[in-house]
Amino acid sequence: MVTEIRASLPEATIYVYDNNSTDSTVAEALAAGAVVRSESRQGKGNVVRRAFADIDADVYVLIDGDDTYDASCASMLVKVLLDGPYDHVVGVRTHTDEAAYRPGHVLGNRVLTGLVGALFGRQITDMLSGYRAFSRRYVKSFPALSREFEIETEMTIHSLHLRVPVAEIAVGYKERPAGGESKLRTYRDGWRILRWLVNITRHERPTLFHGALAALFGVVALVLGVPVVVEFLQTGLVPRFPTAILAAAVAIIAFVTLGIGYLLETVRRGREEAARLAYLRYPAPGGRGRPASRL
Repeated sequence: MVTEIRASLPEATIYVYDNNSTDSTVAEALAAGAVVRSESRQGKGNVVRRAFADIDADVYVLIDGDDTYDASCASMLVKVLLDGPYDHVVGVRTHTDEAAYRPGHVLGNRVLTGLVGALFGRQITDMLSGYRAFSRRYVKSFPALSREFEIETEMTIHSLHLRVPVAEIAVGYKERPAGGESKLRTYRDGWRILRWLVNITRHERPTLFHGALAALFGVVALVLGVPVVVEFLQTGLVPRFPTAILAAAVAIIAFVTLGIGYLLETVRRGREEAARLAYLRYPAPGGRGRPASRL
């Protein structure tokens, strides 16, 4: 695969990050002329965070090292990035073999991608793709907080959050070579991504998140309190005093929750402005330097 990347991007420096592999990955990468580095902390997110911190380049190409993506498309991703100019180009997987991209994975990707599009206002066709190109200003403003397979979701949300120029192109996707074993666990990692998505919504859309909670508490307060109020209007008495206290307490919680959401929205706005300024410190793609690729 290193050979294919080099044929597509002959001027690129190719980095292979070894994440505690037990096969011949390191030896083969070195033999192919790649720069090999190690990340002992398990998880794709940890690897990407290390690579983005260590490598300084004008253009970055990120590709999974399992030989499932068409490595010859790397030059096309870089060309689209520079011609745009864009800060983020996503390789949308196209396949003809069902074994390469199982229906369950396709459905899960569509559901999660749809959720992100609904929450952050823009649709990305293949949010979980592991084949992407980035500009320097994208990489150096990207916090990379996730540890495992949530990293693709985080990269996508970072693009939508900062509203950076994004493009998508179709890339080939094939079945993993014989003897290869995927580290992806469909249900475990799908649940992990969904849980991470809830957390990122809490941080990046606090008004929406806390507003939904406040609405839930408000409904509970109404269900508990309306019968008490109606009974008071009819009889002038409040025989269910504990229920009245509970309804009032839940209503207060609803208002406090909504207020917290608006307060956190102000904090989020400040963080967004800081991230945007960090992004704008770097020029648009197409300047000096060589593109760097990672397997």
